[in-house]
Amino acid sequence: MSQRIAIRDAYGEALKELGAINEKVVGLEADVASSTKSGIFGKAFPERYFNVGISELNMVSMAAGFAREGMIPFVNTFAVFMTTRSADPIQSLIAYDNLNVKLCGTYCGLSDSYDGASHQAITDLAFVRSIPNLTVVTVADAVETKKAVFAAAEHQGPLYLRLSRADAPVYYSQDMNFEIGKGIMVKEGKDVTIIATGTVLHKAIEAAEKLAAEGISAAVVDMHTIKPIDKELVIKCAEETGAIVTLEEHSIYGGLGSAVAEVVVENCPVPMERIGATGFAESGDYEQLLVKYGYGRDSIADKCKEVIKRK
Repeated sequence: MSQRIAIRDAYGEALKELGAINEKVVGLEADVASSTKSGIFGKAFPERYFNVGISELNMVSMAAGFAREGMIPFVNTFAVFMTTRSADPIQSLIAYDNLNVKLCGTYCGLSDSYDGASHQAITDLAFVRSIPNLTVVTVADAVETKKAVFAAAEHQGPLYLRLSRADAPVYYSQDMNFEIGKGIMVKEGKDVTIIATGTVLHKAIEAAEKLAAEGISAAVVDMHTIKPIDKELVIKCAEETGAIVTLEEHSIYGGLGSAVAEVVVENCPVPMERIGATGFAESGDYEQLLVKYGYGRDSIADKCKEVIKRK
C-alpha cells in the first residue's frame, strides 16, 4: 500500500472513462467541480454536463428528469450538502419513484478537514440508509472507486456513492472483484473481525498487523456496500471469530455500525464495538483528526482487545 491516490481524483477520471463508453451518462454539478472533480468529465463531454450553481435541491430534481428520459445522471456535490439540502427530492422524487440516479457525495467523513464541522459529513449514511430503494456504497481506494463508478452505472435504480476528499493507499489490484452487496474478506482471522468501510480500511489493516505482532488474529472486512449489507458475510464473521468491531468515518448512529449490529442481534449475537463519530469534530489536519477521534491504528487495536475480553 505504498502508492496514495486521492479518491476524488480517481472518481473524476473514472467518470470520464465511463462517459467515453456510455453516451447515456450525464453529469450534474453544484458549482464545486474543482472539488468533486466532476469537471474532468465536464471538460471531456461539455454537452452532457450541467453546472446548476449552488442549488443542490434543484440539481437533484433535474436529475429525476434526466432519468425519466432514459439518461444515467451522476449528481455531484459535497456529501453533507447532498444529504441535507437535497433531502426532499432524494426521498420524494428519486427514491419514491425508484429512478436510475447516481448520487455522488464527495468530501465524506472528516476528509474536508480544514473546513470544519459545517462541511464534514458524519450523518449522511444514516439518512440514505433509511430511505427505501436506495443502494448505498462507500469506497476505500482508487481502484475500488473506479470499479464502483462502473458498477453504479450498470446498477438499475437509485444509488448513493460516498467519496472521500482525501488520498488513500491503493490496496487493491486492478483485477479485484467488486460486486454491489458483497463485502470483501481482506484478511482472515480467528479472534476478532474488524468490519470497515471507506478509506479507513487501511487503518483497519494496520491495526490487524499490530495485533498480529501481539499474537492476536484479526480478520478484516471491507464492507463497501452499506445497503444492502452482506448479511451472510457478517454472520460468517460473527460465527468464526465471536467478536466484531466496526469502523466508519461517520456517526456511530445509523451507519455501518448500526447495519452490522442489526444483522448480528437478529442472527448471531456476539460482543461488538463500534468506532465512529460521537459528536461534531473540528478544523485541522486530516490525519491528526483521525487519530484524535479514534480512527488511528492504536485506538482500533485497543478496541479489538476490549471486545475480545467480552467473549
